[in-house]
Order: sequence, then C-alpha cells, then structure tokens
Amino acid sequence: MRERILLFVILTCLGVFLYVFQNYVNTVVGFVILCVCMVIYGLYSIAAMKYKKRKLKKHPPVINENYKPFISVMIPAHNEETVIARTVKNILKMDYENFEVIVIDDRSSDNTASVIKDLEAKYPKVKALIREKGAFPGKSAVLNDAFKIAQGDAILVFDADATVEPDFLTKMVPNLEPADVGAVQARKIIRNSSYNFLTRCQNNEYTFDTYLQAGRDAVKGAVELRGNGELIKREAIIDINGWNNYTITDDLDMSTRLHIKGWDIRYCQEACVYEEGIIYLMPLFRQRRRWLEGTIRRYLEYFGEAMRSKKMSLRARLDMAVYITQFIMPLWFMMEVIFRIVKLLTDKIDPYSLHNVLWSSLVVSAVVGFGFLLAIRYSLRRYASFNRIKALIQAFETTVYFLIIWFPMELFICGKILFCKKDMNWGKTAHGLILEEVCRQEKELQEV
Repeated sequence: MRERILLFVILTCLGVFLYVFQNYVNTVVGFVILCVCMVIYGLYSIAAMKYKKRKLKKHPPVINENYKPFISVMIPAHNEETVIARTVKNILKMDYENFEVIVIDDRSSDNTASVIKDLEAKYPKVKALIREKGAFPGKSAVLNDAFKIAQGDAILVFDADATVEPDFLTKMVPNLEPADVGAVQARKIIRNSSYNFLTRCQNNEYTFDTYLQAGRDAVKGAVELRGNGELIKREAIIDINGWNNYTITDDLDMSTRLHIKGWDIRYCQEACVYEEGIIYLMPLFRQRRRWLEGTIRRYLEYFGEAMRSKKMSLRARLDMAVYITQFIMPLWFMMEVIFRIVKLLTDKIDPYSLHNVLWSSLVVSAVVGFGFLLAIRYSLRRYASFNRIKALIQAFETTVYFLIIWFPMELFICGKILFCKKDMNWGKTAHGLILEEVCRQEKELQEV
C-alpha cells in the first residue's frame, strides 16, 4: 500500500507540475534541463573512467596473494534438468582452490533433483539441497535456505545456465578485499547473441549496462548487483539480514540495502559470466516486466531510507537519484504529450507553434533518442570492439528494441502497482532451448 500511495503522489505531483507550467512556462525547458543534467553526469562518468584507467596504468594495484577466502558458490535451479549439469561442470573447472558448490533444487517438477543428487555423488565439492514442495517460493528464499548450510566467507551466486572462464574467481576475489566492499558484480554477456534479433539486442543491452556500471564504479556510485555472477561477503549478508523473501528482484533489492548500510559494491568488468539470451518475444517481456517492476518497487520502498541514511555515501545517494530520473523521464514525456494533445484539441491555437503544441516535445524526444543512440554506440565501440558502421547499425537496432520493450512496459508497471495487488510472479525464464548450443557444450565437456 505504501508503494501505491507514493507512486500516486509522484504521478500526481508530476501531472500538476506539467499542467501548471504549460499555462505559464514552456515545460520543454524543464525537460531539456533534466536531459542536460543527465548528459553532464554521463560525461562526468566517462571522464572518471578515463582518469581511473590512467591512474591504474601509473599505479597498478598490488594484489594480496594471501587473500583467499573460502567461497560458497550457490546455484538455484527450478526445472533446469537440461542445463544444470553443464553449468556445475563448468563452475568446477575454476582455477580457484577454496570453494564449494551448493546446487539447490527449488521445487522442480522435472528431473532436476535427480541430476543434482548425481552431481553430489560424483564431485566432492558439490552439495545438493532439495527444497520441499511447500517451501516459500522465490529466488531470495532459495538463497536464504542455502546460506544456512554454506561454509564460505563469501557467497557467489550463479544462474542455472551460467558459464565462466577458469580464472573467474581469480579476477573477482581481489576486488572484495577492502573492508568497506560488501559485494562485487561480474560483467554479464549473452552467450547466444548471434541467434536472432532479440538475443543480439539483449547482448547490446548488457554491453550498455557494462558502460553504465563501469561509470558508476569509477565515480564510486551505487553499483548494482545483477543476480548472475555476484560475489557477496558473508558479513555483509548478515548485516542486512539476508535476502528479502518478498521481492521479485533479489539482486536489486540487496544492492540498495547494502548501500543503505554503508557497504560499497564494485564492478569487475574483467570477469565475465555468460548466460543464455531469450529467443522469443513473450518470455522476454515477462522477464523484463519482472526486472522493471522490481526496480521501481525497490526505489519506492527504499528511496526515503537511502536519502536519510548516515552510512550511505553522498556519491552513492546522488548517483541513485540520477538513475531514478531514467524512470521519471518517460513518464514526464508521455504526460507532456498527452497534455499537449488535449490542449491542441480543446484550444484554438496555432498547431504549428513550437511554443504551444506537440512539436516542441517531439523535437526534444528526437534529440534525446539520438543522444541515447550515441551512448549505446559508444558502449559497443568501447566494450564490444565493434567497428564504426557495425556499432552504429546495432545501436540503432538496440534503440528501437529499448523503445519497444521498456517504454510501454513502464506505463504497464505503473498501472499494475497503482491498481493491482502485489504478487510474487517470478516469470521464470526457460533455459536450454537452443539445440545447437547445447550440442556444442556437450561436445566440449566430452573432450575434457
């Protein structure tokens, strides 16, 4: 109820602001100011990344070879019989010695539990945890149950379809050593990015997220966990009382609570975790619906607490406030357009006046869209090493993809929060749908 009331207040205030200002001031000016602030922050992030790169080149970090905490790798699995064995075998090939693997069957209706038990019997490092059919649903509850039997000084969480390089933990662990660091997130990459348009755009979306996360890391901002490939200190987990069982985005919820408690989160782009992209549109909508709903709900739930926190750094708070604008901007623009259309239909005004009607908003939106395209192109050039033409084409494709997926989704989620009862609909993603990828991995495992 609190989330519903707060969202209603925010939308009402935004609506009143637009209505009043449209009668006295051109609200496009405010929209432009908001965009300019975001651009300035983006340029600041780029400058910070370049400074960090030069600093590390002049003064390479000294790695403490004696820092080798015991790691508990936790892999939740719900109906994952087709992929879980390959994932576990891949994880076991990591060259880091001090780790265990806890594989959790979360009330599966297929043969996942049997596969996990076989893995436990075959590999000494593997522990099987089979949850009862009536256990509390959700990934957070799964991780909380596994945490009770985990022996590690830190917890590494993977999805059931994850694969990594052998040196994954070797790259991740040094970032966790500082006393104020509570967690480290790896870079996520779509393994089957060449399969179709959707998987290609998902990988470009992840590449853009790499750019954003690296920037937030460079400015010591509010870096976020991404669920797959997240390494978290035990003491940090205990400090925030574990995972929140009543959230649909365990990673984002935990990220915010860690920051509120004063823990820093680092981003390690050198360590990559590969996962399977979604090849069909409707499952992709369901997954992104859950991500966006979880994102908005955690901001509504924790924003006030974050702004009042005495432990959370000022940089992290400012960074979080800046990133909240990415959800306010689409709502602002859509309400702006609706008000202007109503005004155009009800008032006798010049329809071609840039000051009075729709055209000024459309021009600003085109400029914002072009800036967004350039940001994606920059990330593809920097982190995917695309040539100029390929980066431009795929940046355009990904911009269209964002408009199709995220823009209408925000309206839907706001309506859902306002008018529907909160649910724990996880919207599970099916894995192992790409036959040629499965066959290739099986061949690789046979050769080992």
